[in-house]
Amino acid sequence: MMAANLPDRAAAALERLRENRSRVHCLMNTVAQKLVADGLSAVGAIPSMTSSAEEVPHFVRHADALLVNLGTLDAGRREAIGLALDAAGEAGRRWTLDPAHCDYSPPRAAYATALLARAPAVLRANAAEHDMLAVPAGTVSVRTGEADRIACGEKRLTVENGHPLMARVTGTGCLSGAVTAAFLAVEDDAFVAAASAMLAMGVAAEMAAEATRGPGSFEPALLDALAALASIDIVRRARIGHGEG
Repeated sequence: MMAANLPDRAAAALERLRENRSRVHCLMNTVAQKLVADGLSAVGAIPSMTSSAEEVPHFVRHADALLVNLGTLDAGRREAIGLALDAAGEAGRRWTLDPAHCDYSPPRAAYATALLARAPAVLRANAAEHDMLAVPAGTVSVRTGEADRIACGEKRLTVENGHPLMARVTGTGCLSGAVTAAFLAVEDDAFVAAASAMLAMGVAAEMAAEATRGPGSFEPALLDALAALASIDIVRRARIGHGEG
């Protein structure tokens, strides 16, 4: 039943996101900051990006959800992440963890494992990253790839929408993590929020690819597609299956 009604729930969540103008605070790698900020704005959310230790708790308390992305990690952002998660816990804000490139770095993988113990609502990772980590019970697992696999306990499905050009533009994975956080702000069921975000991103990518010639034109087309994305696009284009998680 979840797979059958997901497109309608995703479409409704997108409408709520745009109506509420949900705020997402992003602790981001420096490479993808602009694409993520522009992408969140395009889909209807309001981004903030500061990693200043003195400011982060205030921004998190004023946000509706939080993204923690481990790309270009340094000591300053480790401090900011700890402060952000303390503030998120106090304020009841849910958060998404993106352990970017933890498969390249044992210290980063160990840090990602420690952060998973703090119970993110969603883990979004590619196959190599995902396979290094043990997802705790209660955290929704999103394993991205040719098809995105979403799992939490007995609930499992795949989102088959998307386009290969996404893998050729740096930051599209980071953006999908941020969009997941945005959907967490308007959907109580974290599994539905994560699957809805993957569906919205996948459909927008397909729409963008129809008007592009390669990765250089795909990035702005993706932003345009996210801004133009309508509920009916999600419902009509959705390709949802039962996944192995």
